[in-house]
Amino acid sequence: MFKGVLLCLGLLLPWSAQADPQAWQREWPQTDFSRTTVPEWRQIRSGGVPKDGIPALDAPQFVAAAKARRLKPREPVVTLEMAGVRPRAYPLRYLTWHEIVNDVVAGVPVAVTYCPLCNSAVTFDRRTAAGTLSFGVSGKLRHSDMVMYDRETQSWWQQATGTGIVGRMAGMELRTLPSWVESWQEFTARNPDGLVMAEPGWNRDYGRNPYRGYDTAKWPFLYDGSPPPHGVAPMARVVRAGHRAWPLERLAAAGEIREAGLVLSWRAGQASALDTGRLAQGRDIGSVRVRDAQGRDVAHDVMFAFAFHAFWPDGTWMLK
Repeated sequence: MFKGVLLCLGLLLPWSAQADPQAWQREWPQTDFSRTTVPEWRQIRSGGVPKDGIPALDAPQFVAAAKARRLKPREPVVTLEMAGVRPRAYPLRYLTWHEIVNDVVAGVPVAVTYCPLCNSAVTFDRRTAAGTLSFGVSGKLRHSDMVMYDRETQSWWQQATGTGIVGRMAGMELRTLPSWVESWQEFTARNPDGLVMAEPGWNRDYGRNPYRGYDTAKWPFLYDGSPPPHGVAPMARVVRAGHRAWPLERLAAAGEIREAGLVLSWRAGQASALDTGRLAQGRDIGSVRVRDAQGRDVAHDVMFAFAFHAFWPDGTWMLK
């Protein structure tokens, strides 16, 4: 059962906390609150920590995967494979505590992001028409999803969609890069010469899951939107590609699905990062890959159903 799961991150707040742009202006004097795509300010609420209370990482160090000893076989990692460089793994044991990693891979500035409350792991190209941005954690949530901010303009961004929602960059969209979450043993089996992000130098109990029991809760934290349609449980995982969502349960039963010009595949062996007290010991939820008809990796996300419904209310549910 989901019990006080966010206490160690300082995220427990009264549900009555109100959105107040005038109050935010004192904390965010450089943010242009006259520009927003959010229909109602009350959709944005404090997550209980201040700006940078969850510290994003910049220019992380990497070690050879063959020499890494901290990770267990079923531990989840975000994999980023780009032409011309050794594949990189970003362990969720670190992203759970930092949520954003600003990195440069094959000359491309990237932001590897993870929102535990939505189980959303998305990698973005940090280059925009307004220049290259770097991202931090605002401490705000919208529909239970992390609100990022860019340090250059102090604009706010929705993590699940990569869209600017407040400030000068409101309405702009980041380009999503293909990445996926898989087990550490899958990454190393395919990439014996790969790299893995080194443990950050922060005082954190890396490997512990501060969200113990969260993905078996009946309702998401600080979410007051409507439940998903079709009887889909709010905390059920779905594979989102574009504006479509496939229930993970359906994909796991089939092993492979070929629809909408895509090939979705599932294999067992990855531990849930949001289950037991240690990430490596979570129940097996399996790993997902999404490719196009030519076998090229496609940007996708394995997120909770409530989040897909909140951010893609007109999206297509691929139920059968």
